[in-house]
Order: sequence, then structure tokens, then C-alpha cells
Amino acid sequence: MATDKNYFKKILQIALPLLLGLFLCWYAFAQFSAEELTLIKEQFVKADYSFLWLSVGMGFLSHLSRGLRWQYTLASMHYFPKRYNLVLAVFIGYLLNLTIPRSGEVSRALIINRYDKVPFDKSFGTILTERTIDMCILLLFIAVVFIFQYDLVWHFLESYFTFSYMIVLFLGLGLVFLAFLYWIYCSTTSLAQKVRQLLSGIKEGICSIAYMKKKWQFIAHTIFIWLMYFLMFYVVFFSMEATKNLSLIQVLTAFVIGSFAIVFTNGGLGAYPLFIAKVLLLFGITETVGTALGWVIWIAQFLMIILFGGLSFLLLPLINRGQRSVGSSQ
Repeated sequence: MATDKNYFKKILQIALPLLLGLFLCWYAFAQFSAEELTLIKEQFVKADYSFLWLSVGMGFLSHLSRGLRWQYTLASMHYFPKRYNLVLAVFIGYLLNLTIPRSGEVSRALIINRYDKVPFDKSFGTILTERTIDMCILLLFIAVVFIFQYDLVWHFLESYFTFSYMIVLFLGLGLVFLAFLYWIYCSTTSLAQKVRQLLSGIKEGICSIAYMKKKWQFIAHTIFIWLMYFLMFYVVFFSMEATKNLSLIQVLTAFVIGSFAIVFTNGGLGAYPLFIAKVLLLFGITETVGTALGWVIWIAQFLMIILFGGLSFLLLPLINRGQRSVGSSQ
């Protein structure tokens, strides 16, 4: 019975974000007339897809750098997994995020635990450290956008989220978090004790950055990762005549807004192109062009993840099996 419930839960975790994404795809195109749909199709046909492949290459470099950067936080705890395993785990993680949102982070820790015997809780803690740094950088981008495009961004947010809605949402999340902390530190159940032990390992992983020896290499990789993230987004704007002359701050605004769309559905399916189209409307780009551009950007990111994530999924067991056989023969 418990197995059936777990199976049903997993199905829901995959199906609900996917169904939401498909609904947003339908919603995005249902609002257009037949003439507007023809214009979107024309934008797809006229687009210069060499920029799409350039975007795919930049995405590959960003994830490669993320995998290599991971070694520095693990080394601070005296774990030295093979570099290619770290890189392959990152690509597989992004691939799995297309099925269950945020499942990729868990899979990365599980892969390194299996092939390099790094404890799950500690490696997962380093991944949380990465995500915290990513959030700080994204907040920095948001601050820049708010400084230069405050009126436009606030108007965009108000059109979708009321101020009272956001207050209630944050208060609700805060109360849930406080209740969780109370249960963790006050409960004497075996489950709570196991969670406390897990959190202790995660805490060590998060604190690993304080003991890192190669901080400058870590910082250089971090800058490179986010530079590639932005450039893989920016170069696609040159694929269409109507968007290639947008300013850097306008593109950065779309980049920030688009980042929020990723959390709603599997890999931003449906939500990402919709958000891009709506924000570009603020800069005088028609919704037909914005929708086409949003889909081209999303397709570039999707292709990169499917191509390299799928290849990593196939290579990971093969490479490590070869290493084990070499080790046993010696």
C-alpha cells in the first residue's frame, strides 16, 4: 500500500508541473488570431539559427564550469571525486530537472555518493551552497534592473501579483519554515533525529566554502558561469531583426524575469516563453515576436540539456565501469 502511495506521489510530482506547462503553452497560443499565429511562424522561419547553436555552446561551457567548480567545495572537506564524474553529474542533474523540478540537485549528490563515495549529506550541502551563491548573484541582477527599470518592472509584477498576495505568500512560507524548525529541534521522534543528523552533514557542506583553499578559482568559475548564462540568453536576441537592437539593460530585464519562470514548470515549459513575451511587450516588441523569441531561447536551452544531459547519462556508467575494470586488473 505504501509503495502504491509513493508511486502515485512520484507520478503527481512529474505530471502536475508538466500539465501546468502544457496548459501555459495552450494559453500562450490560444490568445492569438490566425493572422498572428502566421506572423509567429514567419518569425520562426526568418530567425538566424546560428545564434541558437552559439547559445547551446555557451550553455555547455557554463555547465562544464559548474562541474569543475564543484571540486573546490568538496576538496575543502577532503573529498576528491573524479572531475569527469562531477561534470557528468551536473549535466544529468539538469536533465532530471526537466522531469521533477529541483530533483537534479538530489541526483548530483546521489551520483557522487555512488561513484566516488562522497557522503550524500555533505555533497548535498555543497550544492545548497552553490544555489545560495546563485541566488545572491540573481538578487544582484534584480537590484541592477530595479535601479534602471524600476517603473517597468514594478508595473509588470503588479499586473500578475498584487502586493497583498505577495505579503500573504511570504508570511505563509515563513510560518511553515518556523513550524519545521520547531519540529526539528524539539521533537524526539526517530525521524526528527535522522533529519537533524542529515542537516548536520548539510551544514558542514554549506560551511565548506569558509575552508576553501582555492577561493579565487571558485570565484573565477562563478563569474564565468553567470557570464555564460547571460550571453547564452543575449546572443539569441540577434537571431531576429526586431530584437537585435535592444539595449543591454532591456535584455538583462528580460533575463531576470525569465529566470523566475523556470520554477513554475518543468524546465520553464510554457511559462518561460510566456514571461519573455510579456516583458518584451514593455519595450515595444510585439507579442508575436516576443513569443517566437521566447520559444527560440527556450529551445536552445532545452536542446543543450537534452543533448549533453542524455550523453552524460549514457557515458557515466560506461566510464566508471572501465575505471573499475582497470583497477581490478591491476
